[in-house]
Amino acid sequence: MERKIAFLLNPIAGSGNRSGVRKLIEKRLSAAQTEFLTFPTNAEGKYDEVRDKILHEGFTDVVVAGGDGTISSVVNDLRDTGVNFGLIPCGSGNGLALCAGIPKKAEKAIELLFTGQPAETDAFVINNNFSCMLSGLGFDAQVAHDFAKQTKRGLITYIRQTYTNFLKARPYRFEIITHESAIKTEAYFISIANSNQFGNRFTIAPKASLNDGLLDIVVVQKMNKLQMIVSVLYQVMNGEVKEHPYKKDGVMYYQAPHVVIHNPQNAPLHIDGDPKETSPSFTIQIIPRAFRLIQPVLHPAAIA
Repeated sequence: MERKIAFLLNPIAGSGNRSGVRKLIEKRLSAAQTEFLTFPTNAEGKYDEVRDKILHEGFTDVVVAGGDGTISSVVNDLRDTGVNFGLIPCGSGNGLALCAGIPKKAEKAIELLFTGQPAETDAFVINNNFSCMLSGLGFDAQVAHDFAKQTKRGLITYIRQTYTNFLKARPYRFEIITHESAIKTEAYFISIANSNQFGNRFTIAPKASLNDGLLDIVVVQKMNKLQMIVSVLYQVMNGEVKEHPYKKDGVMYYQAPHVVIHNPQNAPLHIDGDPKETSPSFTIQIIPRAFRLIQPVLHPAAIA
């Protein structure tokens, strides 16, 4: 089948120059004599014009130049069309791209569209809201809420916001219910992951796979803040969290196809890095093989 590619460019993702990405797209796709169109992304996450191109003009691929929140909203709206999805990482964290082995440099990510392979990729729903990578409650979600209010984007702004929020972070009460256990705890944050990445190469769930049919739930419990830094950095980033279930020095880790989290203190919520309205309770369910993501051929998720 002849390929036709729709590119969706987020004009505010990260801190890079989107016009440069557009020029690289035009140069490579013209050289390959591949039909393509470009569209802007939107805050509503609705892409009726792109859907029309897929259904009536045979567009085969949708490629997002943006961050984790953008790819999540695009996939949510268009995954029922059966297209392959590609990603040019332009966000502040780029967790999905890092987990999938997609190059950070735009030129290499565009080249991957021709050399890579579509791989079945899981996603999940959290109270019927779609998430393709990582959602969370508590400290990291508050960072996402405050980061979204900043006029400048990018890694430096994100680090500043994380530091500011860390100084005033407080634990929240939660009850976490899986098919195997029910646990009440106080925690600074809970991450529900399909990817192993927070972004920026900060590993949060080392065992997470994009296509294993399981959620990875990481709980950082109430503790001294200095202890939290040392404990989380050592256990999580150094790959000590390998077995399920896991509990050591205030870090708990579970894998499950579904989980219920009661949130009586209304800890803030983020979905794929974007701030969302919270709830006193969340039902979270994996969606196996939710969409096809173009990845390097030799990447484990692409050949599983």
